[in-house]
Amino acid sequence: MTAMIYRPSRNSLTQRIAAVTTLVLLLLLGLIAIIYLASIYNGLVTLRENLTTAWANIDVLLKQRHDELPRLIETCRQYMTFEQETLDRVMRARACIGAATAAGDVTGVGAAEQQMRSGIARLFAVAESYPDLKSDQNFKQLQARITALEEAIADRREFYNDQANLNNIRVKTFPDSVIADRFGFRRAALLEFAKFETADIDVAGLFRA
Repeated sequence: MTAMIYRPSRNSLTQRIAAVTTLVLLLLLGLIAIIYLASIYNGLVTLRENLTTAWANIDVLLKQRHDELPRLIETCRQYMTFEQETLDRVMRARACIGAATAAGDVTGVGAAEQQMRSGIARLFAVAESYPDLKSDQNFKQLQARITALEEAIADRREFYNDQANLNNIRVKTFPDSVIADRFGFRRAALLEFAKFETADIDVAGLFRA
């Protein structure tokens, strides 16, 4: 008895090739989709890390100024007999900034920073009435140091806000927003000072006779 040999029909072979091709395309599309979504996720992570670094840079300066202010106040207190409210205002703002920073409250830091800058500007202005204080070498060094920190904080604030804006755009723009919602990426608060308080303190002008 002669054995029969099975030969698939041309239509059957074509269908199998088409099925394999479709499967390969689907796998390829799936891989592309995974790579694309991974790139979005990694981009969001990078923005979050940049934002964290930008805030850490501000935090370093805030802590440095936090440590310098008691020395400034103590030096001023030796001369400013009738200016206790001015000195207390600066120290209250210092305490508020410290508390807000510890809590990670960017909005709170911004509000307290406005009070701080206003208080320091007032302190330097009042110093005009105390010639002995203006000529004190320790006071001059402290005012230069604190003014430099104020300027550095303002500069780093701009960089932080740039990073925050980039982050906020990404987490609210499709398709990034889908990944952001899924993995807990959130909007970042801007560090804002009132326009009046943001102006650099003209220390030279304040101490010019």
